[in-house]
Amino acid sequence: MYRTNNCGELKISDVGKTVTLAGWVQKIRNKGFLIWIDLRDRYGITQLIINSEKSSKKVIDSVKDIGREFVIQVEGEVIKREAINKNIPTGEIEILVTEINILNSSKVPPFTIENETDGGEELRMKYRYLDLRRPALKDNIIFRNELTFQVRKYLKEEGFIDIETPYLIKSTPEGARDFVVPSRINPGEFYALPQSPQTFKQLLMVSGFDKYVQIVKCFRDEDLRADRQPEFTQIDCEMSFVNQEDILNTFEGLVKNLFKVCIGASLEKFDRISYADAMELYGSDKPDTRFGMKFLNLSEKAKGSGFKIFDSSESIYAFTIENGESFSRKDIDYYTDWVKRPQIGALGLIWIKHNQDGSVKSSVDKFFNEKQLKSMTGSKAGDLTFIISGDKKKTLTQLGSLRIHVGEKLGLRDKNKFNALWVTDFPMFEWDEEAKRYHAMHHPFTSPVKNTIGEDPGSTLANAYDLVINGNEIGGGSIRIHDQKLQEEVFSILGFSKKEAFDQFGFLLEAFTYGAPPHGGIAFGLDRLAAVMKGEESIRDYIAFPKNNSGRDVMIDSPSIIDKDQLDDLNIKIK
Repeated sequence: MYRTNNCGELKISDVGKTVTLAGWVQKIRNKGFLIWIDLRDRYGITQLIINSEKSSKKVIDSVKDIGREFVIQVEGEVIKREAINKNIPTGEIEILVTEINILNSSKVPPFTIENETDGGEELRMKYRYLDLRRPALKDNIIFRNELTFQVRKYLKEEGFIDIETPYLIKSTPEGARDFVVPSRINPGEFYALPQSPQTFKQLLMVSGFDKYVQIVKCFRDEDLRADRQPEFTQIDCEMSFVNQEDILNTFEGLVKNLFKVCIGASLEKFDRISYADAMELYGSDKPDTRFGMKFLNLSEKAKGSGFKIFDSSESIYAFTIENGESFSRKDIDYYTDWVKRPQIGALGLIWIKHNQDGSVKSSVDKFFNEKQLKSMTGSKAGDLTFIISGDKKKTLTQLGSLRIHVGEKLGLRDKNKFNALWVTDFPMFEWDEEAKRYHAMHHPFTSPVKNTIGEDPGSTLANAYDLVINGNEIGGGSIRIHDQKLQEEVFSILGFSKKEAFDQFGFLLEAFTYGAPPHGGIAFGLDRLAAVMKGEESIRDYIAFPKNNSGRDVMIDSPSIIDKDQLDDLNIKIK
């Protein structure tokens, strides 16, 4: 037996016991007559002590050959520590080593295996198996495991059935590019990896499985960032004979349970806001409502004073920072330069500062008097207002980005506070001016509100909903179309001919002719949910083996070139 106990469980009540431990050497401290070793496994750290007066010469000699990350096995007596370490559960005891066995040696690791490591991200991703030994990452992966267990437990009790769907499917347009897989036995033909199991879960509703769930890998060939990966995990769910209210209530219950059980947090209130209001008030369809700074529409009030920038703008929007008098001119210039960056794209930033003495100072003093500036924003003494103008959609988005940045700088995005809301009533279609056609804002199977589109597709609202927590889209879904004729109408609006629609989705349209029930569902990003619950923005540290920003796995060097024989088998020639 390699061990009688793990490195995180021995307590003061175990003093006097003889135990066997095994793990990795975290740290060695040699004082000559006393040697301490921190022994680590996934459960924690236990301190070992080798005493020149009490330990054998064999043990003392063995320690000379041991370095960091060596795998060792020790036997010894649990004794009380003289200097208690309150930072670890085993901090009251240590092991007086009587026997030591080196199970495997280790090269010096390329970075320190500690939370505050000296390794850069690319280096740590190259040696991800070492990075996963660090307590922070290890705890994240264990937390994810707890989260998935609780998801399955809760939904099983709610009557959901876990059903697997295929990974090798047909390529269909769902928004992002597909990853495609060549078929050797069907030359010139390709599978696609699923962006989501959307059509399969709808088919399962036709099959009569009225509550489906799957924790499933999804694949999207798109540009990456901190909260995106080419392969990610969804909590994918679908229900029959439900309306929007049924689904929101069901999954509010799930999310409340996850927060309570997994992190001990109460998430009782789920606000609701329409897409239109979210954009108008926050400049985002995933607003962070942990802090205020709602937008003011100044489009009417600010025009007509001879300031050409305002007078020629479609829209003028602002938000006010309470107690913003502490912002220096240097601070304001910083934010002005920040919104001018290419990533934001604003031409400039107008500001109005309401001083404590009642006076007003602004960057547009030449065009507005104090009375006009005060009435324009309705702000009080001490407030600072930021204003951006231009095209409405761009202005709202730019000001929304600035609002988040200011909130971050002011420490208003408290990671221990959780605000949840449902965003509803999304537009069903988006007009692509370049392509001169509509695109589905969610996907082509989303039902319109009241199951009718009307004469103007651009004004049609979708029976869709997103769950947003702390400014992060955690999940999204919709009530689906279950009527074949309505589905064909949607395909027609999206520019599909009847033949194209049948070629792509004929299996689904055919299924709808055999009694499809009303149904709807939702999918949560498991990786993102885990990160948000832990107060982090990036999902990478909650995935065991993620890709970098170029979509590469630098540890295994993937993607990689395949040899000519494989290409010939697949009837593929590299262009």
